[in-house]
Amino acid sequence: MNQVAYDQTAPKFAVLETTEQLPESSRFQVKDALTLMTVFEGTMEGSQECAEWFPGRFFYRADFSSLERPGHFRLAVERNGKERNSSDFEIGKSALATQTVPAIIQYYHHQRANSPEELKADRHLLLYGSTNRVDLRGGWCDASGDVSKYFSHLAYANFMSPQQTPLVVWSMVKVVDTAPALLDGLQAKTAMMDEAIYGADYLMHSLSPEGYFYMTVFSYFKKDAEARRVVGLLADSKTTSDYQCAFREGGGMAIAALARVSQWKKDGQFSWRQYLAGAERAFAHLQINNTRYDDDGKENIIDDYCALLAASELWMATDRGVYRDEARKRARNLARRMTPEGYFVANDAGRPFWHASDAGLPVIALARYLEMEDDPLSRQAALGTIKKALDYHLRVTKEVSNPFGYARQTFLFRGQIRDGFFIPHENESGWWWQGENARLASLAAAAIVGGRLVYPGPGAFGVRPDLAKFAGDQIAWILGGNPYDMCFMFQFGKNNVPYMSSSFGHGSGRGGISNGITGQDGHPDGSGIDFKTQANGNEWRWTEQWLPHSAWFLQAVAAMSSK
Repeated sequence: MNQVAYDQTAPKFAVLETTEQLPESSRFQVKDALTLMTVFEGTMEGSQECAEWFPGRFFYRADFSSLERPGHFRLAVERNGKERNSSDFEIGKSALATQTVPAIIQYYHHQRANSPEELKADRHLLLYGSTNRVDLRGGWCDASGDVSKYFSHLAYANFMSPQQTPLVVWSMVKVVDTAPALLDGLQAKTAMMDEAIYGADYLMHSLSPEGYFYMTVFSYFKKDAEARRVVGLLADSKTTSDYQCAFREGGGMAIAALARVSQWKKDGQFSWRQYLAGAERAFAHLQINNTRYDDDGKENIIDDYCALLAASELWMATDRGVYRDEARKRARNLARRMTPEGYFVANDAGRPFWHASDAGLPVIALARYLEMEDDPLSRQAALGTIKKALDYHLRVTKEVSNPFGYARQTFLFRGQIRDGFFIPHENESGWWWQGENARLASLAAAAIVGGRLVYPGPGAFGVRPDLAKFAGDQIAWILGGNPYDMCFMFQFGKNNVPYMSSSFGHGSGRGGISNGITGQDGHPDGSGIDFKTQANGNEWRWTEQWLPHSAWFLQAVAAMSSK
């Protein structure tokens, strides 16, 4: 179960796993962790099997959502005269955000690329294939085992580009804007604003004189900081001079982050006016050059939702028609990519859109656009796209036995469209697959933010109960509500992945979130289930912390705490 905390009105559940079926109407208790007095008693839901994961095992959900009493508790089940207990957890007002948000801020502070070695090397970084050097000091190390800095690290795969450093900046600014009371109560608002401004300054350093963003500062996994270069990446760490960011390669998200943070009217190393001017200059450059930078020369859905967010933020910051028109065009593109089944098509040839870290971003981008859009027909179309997307996520997740409520997805595997739990390991990248905790948190954020627009409700998170449950299930999975009883937020809960060290004093940090659980190693279609803490150097697929996980988790828990 979630080993950390539940908000008072949030959905709450645990899963009991057994090797033999329990009698019907088996009971469970929730006990006060201090007094051991029973404060709630309920009946287990009927047994479910998940043969793809654990043949011969039976799973029972224990729902205690109606328990809203604040305090610290544990769940207990008696079987054959022996009591089994869960780890302790908290219930309270904004309890989840109260515990985790300050730690996430500190995690990013810990990930700052500001050791003496990094600052010295990054002051004069060599551009790959050139004798020119640039000053790219700042930013955050990408992962607990990788001190490189990325706008997006899978650009060559075209349909898999994750949003990395710029997503962190935009997420922080969004949370400051949408959950100020929460941050004020935690005395965390100033710290988060400072961290966001620090990130915005790195985006400005990364903006070239020509108007594009430099994509990657790559360490080559060497301990010598002077080996770092500004590069484009291919599979197996091969590097190129293709380091110019397209909209989908971090450029759109960087524009969105700079435009949004400019509205604070707060200066860092650069002035807020420079943030906005930089965003406008980069947007104008990509309007002309984007397909030059897209590795296959064609825009796809990731360009659309990243450009939509960029245009929407610039529209809000300037009220200029050029940005309004571009935002409307990109929103229409997303609507056209929607299939009758409810999933998006990534390209013009029927490839389903699936994403291991940003699956919720199309809905989040549309929701942000709708904060500015007042044209009735444009609003109706965008709301319809959000509704179909959320309907699809609920439907595909419920279509099979799924005791943990893990968000399923639709993908193309060897020419066949399939539904599954985990991304296919055989994909356009040629090598990359890992745990999908960022994807889960992004979908939780989308269910809440999008759900408030199309399926509002008076209960948990301000959305319809099935969406609240869906969102709660994804966050619970990250915090221990998964078959491995593993809390992936470091130094929270009962069970954590091992510490991972890295160069220049970096490594695993409290509040960082590891990649998580995957399909079974050796299954190219992503079927089965796997989690390893040792795998001959490949354990990073499960255990490594990564910037996007905590960024999406931050968005989700802030949304949960700010109706």
